[in-house]
Amino acid sequence: MHLVYPAVLAALLFCTGLYGVLARRNVILILMSVELMLNAVNLNLVAFDVWLRDKLHSGQALTLFTIAIAAAEIGIGLAIVLAVHRNRGTTDIDKLRDTAESPDPAESPNPDDPHDPEDPDDPHGPDDPHGPHDPDDPDGPEDREEKAEAAA
Repeated sequence: MHLVYPAVLAALLFCTGLYGVLARRNVILILMSVELMLNAVNLNLVAFDVWLRDKLHSGQALTLFTIAIAAAEIGIGLAIVLAVHRNRGTTDIDKLRDTAESPDPAESPNPDDPHDPEDPDDPHGPDDPHGPHDPDDPDGPEDREEKAEAAA
């Protein structure tokens, strides 16, 4: 058997899988494309094993390990996809990328925090012993001190 036929078929399978990984936006289609790429590798392993006439059939044994790893990868990948779909409602890569967290949370300001700790005119700066004051709280820090003294 010529080595060219399975090698060309494996190259076509791998290129198709690579195109699917790079061009698709659906996570399930990306997982299917990864499986195509793994099957192309398996085809090459078996073809070279037959072409080299290996007595131990190490290419075929490695193919069995690759199939087992691919099955585990699909199982875990689909579980992650289902969990993400339940939480976010979509499996579109672009939408999931847009809702990702920023790389450094210290750089992004907290929209719930009404004061700026860097502002020197802010009475609730980092040197304030009472911490940030909630504007919706009817009991300000002064009222809390009076209540603590009355309770003691």
